[in-house]
Amino acid sequence: MPEKLANVTLIIGFLLMQFPDDQMLQRLYRLYAAFFSLVYLVALIGNLLIITLTTIDQHLQTPMYFFLKNFSLIDICYISVTVPKFIMNSLANSHSISFMGCASQVFFVVFFADTEFALLLVMSYDRYVAICCALHYEAIMNRGSCVQMVTASWFSGCVYGSIHVAGTFSVLFCGSNIVHQFFCDIPPLLTLACSGEQILEYVLIIASFCFAFVCFSFMVASYVYIASTVLRIPSSQGRFKTFSTCMPHLTVVILFLSSGFIAYLGLNSKSPSSLNLFMSVLYSLLPPSLNPVIYSLRNKDMKAVLRIFL
Repeated sequence: MPEKLANVTLIIGFLLMQFPDDQMLQRLYRLYAAFFSLVYLVALIGNLLIITLTTIDQHLQTPMYFFLKNFSLIDICYISVTVPKFIMNSLANSHSISFMGCASQVFFVVFFADTEFALLLVMSYDRYVAICCALHYEAIMNRGSCVQMVTASWFSGCVYGSIHVAGTFSVLFCGSNIVHQFFCDIPPLLTLACSGEQILEYVLIIASFCFAFVCFSFMVASYVYIASTVLRIPSSQGRFKTFSTCMPHLTVVILFLSSGFIAYLGLNSKSPSSLNLFMSVLYSLLPPSLNPVIYSLRNKDMKAVLRIFL
C-alpha cells in the first residue's frame, strides 16, 4: 500500500500551457495573447450589442429574441471564464493557476457550455412551434413558458458543472501538474490522474454524451418536421422566406457541435502541440465571437434595428 501511494502528488496548483524556455516560443505565446485579446474584444462587443438591441427595441420582444439575449449572455460568460486568465498569465509571463481556480474554470466551462447546448435545444423547439404550429405559437410560447425553459437550461448547466467538477477533482493526481491547455479542461486534467482513478469521470462523461445525443435527436426531429412543413408551402419564395428564419440557429448549432466534437477528439494528447492549441481555440473562442455575426447578418430585424441604433 505505501508503494502504491508513493507516486501520489499533493497538488496545490497547476501550470497551464507550459512551453520550453525559448525566446521564439515566448514571442509566439505573446502573439497568441494579442490574438486572444482581439477575439475577446470582438466577442464582448458583438454579444453586448445583441443584448442591448433585444432589450431596448420593442420590435425585438419576441420569444426568439428573448432566447437570443440569454444566448449572448452565456457566450460572454463562457469566453470570460478562460480568455482573461490566459491574457493575464501571458502579460505576467506566468503559467500558474491555483487548485481552486482550476476547479472553478472546469465548473464554469461545463456550466456555460451545457447551458448553451440546452438553450440551442429550446431555440430549435421555438422554431418548430413557429413554423409547424403557427396558429398556436403565442399560446404555446407565452412569457411564462419561455422563462421556465430558459431557467431549466441554466439549472441543467449548473447541475452538469457540479457533477463534472466533483468527478474530475475526486481523483488522485500522480506526477506532473502541467496542463497542456491554455485553461483547465477535463480531458487534459484526466491525463494527470493516477491510473484507474478516472473511471468515475469517464462514466459521467459517457452518461453526459448519451443524454446530449438524446437532446440532439430531438433537435434533429424538430428540423425534420420543419423541413416537411416548409416543403408543403406552394411558392418557392415562401419556402425560402420561412426556412431562412431557421438558418442562423441551424448555423450556430453546426458551429457549436462540430467545433466541440473536433476539439475533444484532439485533446487526448499528453504533450503540447500547435494542433491542440488550435483545437482548443476552435471551440472556446470561435463560437462566442461568430454567433453575433451570424445572427446579425442573417436577420433582417436585427439589421434594421442596428441601423437605427448606430
